[in-house]
Amino acid sequence: MTWTAPEATRTVGPLVGSERETLTTFLAFYRSTLLQKCAGLTGRQLAEQTVEPSNLTLLGLIRHMAKVERYWFRQGLAGLSLPSMYDPEKGKDADFEDLSPDRAPEDYARLTEEIRLADEAAADVSLDTTLTWRGSVYSLRTVYVHMIAEYARHIGHADLLRERLDGTTGA
Repeated sequence: MTWTAPEATRTVGPLVGSERETLTTFLAFYRSTLLQKCAGLTGRQLAEQTVEPSNLTLLGLIRHMAKVERYWFRQGLAGLSLPSMYDPEKGKDADFEDLSPDRAPEDYARLTEEIRLADEAAADVSLDTTLTWRGSVYSLRTVYVHMIAEYARHIGHADLLRERLDGTTGA
């Protein structure tokens, strides 16, 4: 039986709330939107390059966002020393370039697990807590805004990729 990305329910929340509730709700919305864009596709479809000459694929976006979630929340915020998610010898873009449709179920599961672990790492941390990356200091608040922007940008890519794959469009 061929694996397909599971159906995903878009997370929505209140449009009025505390700062933290607003940030976490918008991030959850964008995370679930990326998963929704992938729903029902096989590993082969997720790995297909549909917008030449770009190397972007939905599977590459899944892998990239898993790496980004891990970096900002578990490594950056929680200070965990974790191994590289992808082979460092394949370069910084291995998440986009070293794809295997056969690994799509594991890559998808890795993203959903990194999301869970990211939420766990940030759950009891003040928005004013800081981390340092490449010599710059970031608050958790800024990390949330960065992640919302990162997902929003890549969901735009995902819209185009999905439409080219099977014609599916939508919010």
